[in-house]
Amino acid sequence: MSIAVTAIFLGGVCLAAVDGVLPAAVPILYVAASAAAAIAYRLDKTAAQDGAWRTPETTLHILALVGGWPGALAAQRLLHHKSRKLSFQLVFWTTVALNCGALGWFWWTFVR
Repeated sequence: MSIAVTAIFLGGVCLAAVDGVLPAAVPILYVAASAAAAIAYRLDKTAAQDGAWRTPETTLHILALVGGWPGALAAQRLLHHKSRKLSFQLVFWTTVALNCGALGWFWWTFVR
């Protein structure tokens, strides 16, 4: 389900840009931030397994907040990382809501 949400959201943002509903920079930002978030999750998972320096949770949340939440969501499910820690998930889903709200505000204020 998480992979489907990621694909549907990113696909929808890309289609909105193609249709002129959103500027082209928006899907570029989401795809780049999603890739960065997925890489950060992978590095953190590897570090956790190796007992090495970990990526701070704040960094993961900031990446989600700026638009990387689709990649973060996919990485959580594919890597089974940070998907069961309730305190992390509460903050993560708050960042998703804030990001989607910001996207809606941006569209409403500047684009429509």
